[in-house]
Amino acid sequence: MTAPGPAPDLPRPRPARPPDPPDLAHAPEPRCPPDPPEPRRPPDPPEPRELPVRRTAPFDPPPELAALREESPLTRLRYPDGHLGWLVTGYATARAVLADPRFSARSEFKRVPVARPGTDPFYGAPALPGWLVDMDAPEHTRLRRRLAGAFTAHRMRSLEPRISAIVDRHLTAMARRGAPADLVADFALPVPSLVICELLGVPYEDRADFQRHSATLFSLDASADQAASAMRELDAYLTDLVLRGRRSAAAEGLLADLAGDADLTVGEIAGLGALLLSAGHETTAGSLSLGVFALLCHPAQLDRLTSGAVPPEAVVEELLRYLTIFQFGVPRTPSQDVTLAGRTLRAGESVTVCLPAANRDPGRFPDPDRLDVGRRATGHLAFGHGVHQCIGQNLARAEMRIAFPALFARFPGLRPAVPPAEVPLGGDMGFYGVHRLPVTW
Repeated sequence: MTAPGPAPDLPRPRPARPPDPPDLAHAPEPRCPPDPPEPRRPPDPPEPRELPVRRTAPFDPPPELAALREESPLTRLRYPDGHLGWLVTGYATARAVLADPRFSARSEFKRVPVARPGTDPFYGAPALPGWLVDMDAPEHTRLRRRLAGAFTAHRMRSLEPRISAIVDRHLTAMARRGAPADLVADFALPVPSLVICELLGVPYEDRADFQRHSATLFSLDASADQAASAMRELDAYLTDLVLRGRRSAAAEGLLADLAGDADLTVGEIAGLGALLLSAGHETTAGSLSLGVFALLCHPAQLDRLTSGAVPPEAVVEELLRYLTIFQFGVPRTPSQDVTLAGRTLRAGESVTVCLPAANRDPGRFPDPDRLDVGRRATGHLAFGHGVHQCIGQNLARAEMRIAFPALFARFPGLRPAVPPAEVPLGGDMGFYGVHRLPVTW
């Protein structure tokens, strides 16, 4: 066996070359984790505005309201006393506020959104006895229940023959006196005044006094002393009627019925009477006179009423929406912080719900600045919304539904006796309307 020879020489591995030093001049920058995103800051609160009050057309709200609503349904509002609150101009937001029990109606929290020469007799102090519009539950609920049965739709239908007779009587008197006539003094004011007097049991012969007191209470030009004096005199007058109703079984009307309720004080009944008497004739008078003026200025829409193409009920609803005479808004105050329309409303910040702006919201009513008596205008906020919705709305609707057709049937040639631009409008009152409406036929 041959012995193995020597192993062949193998190449020795070369020692590893040390790595080249890094080229720091051309090295890529190290990758760092991305910065966390900046937290989204809430939008800045809108710049406070003053409530727009100057109208440029007789039937339209101030044009600035539409611009504010387009920006946001909720705008920061600067009140005359410097308080910063909120203005609601959008329909959905207005409806939400009016239906939300977190927004108080109590008068001691309310602020006036427009300047007045003195202190408002209804704001900044506890509610007057019986003035349920300035109360929350349970006081509001207790008083409103006492009135609910007197203002149902069924009850108002039972009054329609009497309302028709009152309307006919005043139209006959107008025709007898001859043209020209002041539609406010001869028709729009006396008709609802007589209706509410008969409903309440208030002597109509006293109308000059209570009409004067009511006008003072709703006037923006009345001083604090004038408003307080008017309130005292109206309260004293109605207190006397209530006391007489409690003494006499022969007394008739709603006040006499309430006088027999042992759970109500004399002051509460007098306050309810003052509220119903003043608002019950002022608001309907304004809606009647301004509604007639609007129809006279829109003859195509008037033709739809007089021809029977559109029923009076639809005409009334559209006029209520289009005109919305409660011109400066409904005051509310959040009792706690509330988030609404992307904003936080702090407890105690005053809120003004602008009903004319809400009823012109194109998101709810297409082409809202056009008077269209054939549109479906139901759902408007002319009477408010929620538990404080106007308790006399069925009465007001009945009066308007009867008065408009009767007026134009009796005077088919009715027209303004002066150029429309010369008709004096009531921008100095809480309820918008015409002070005088000279007409001829």
